[in-house]
Amino acid sequence: MIIVLALLMGVLLGLLLFIPRKSKSECYSKKDQPTRNNKTKIFSTSEVSLHNKRTDCWIIIKDKVYDVTSYVEEHPGGDAILAHAGDDSTEGFFGPQHATRVFDMIDDFYVGDLAK
Repeated sequence: MIIVLALLMGVLLGLLLFIPRKSKSECYSKKDQPTRNNKTKIFSTSEVSLHNKRTDCWIIIKDKVYDVTSYVEEHPGGDAILAHAGDDSTEGFFGPQHATRVFDMIDDFYVGDLAK
């Protein structure tokens, strides 16, 4: 009986290793975000500044606007992402604490450009 249970557990664990999973960035909703091919939305700094809460968090990185609300709870740095919610996060984003994968992930959250 114990051998059968051990074999069954081994098979189940083996299946978990081979079932394809979505990456975390694919799991977050994109909320009607424009793609770079569509007409780009333009936001003023005052518009972005209204999105400054855990439940509504936008950031600016290099004059691009990102809605990172769906990522706030997953952020490895905890609430550090909220330090510049509704404001420019360029300096923090390019800090040494971020792995290079964040540079690929951020495009998933793009909503538009900052007005000049």
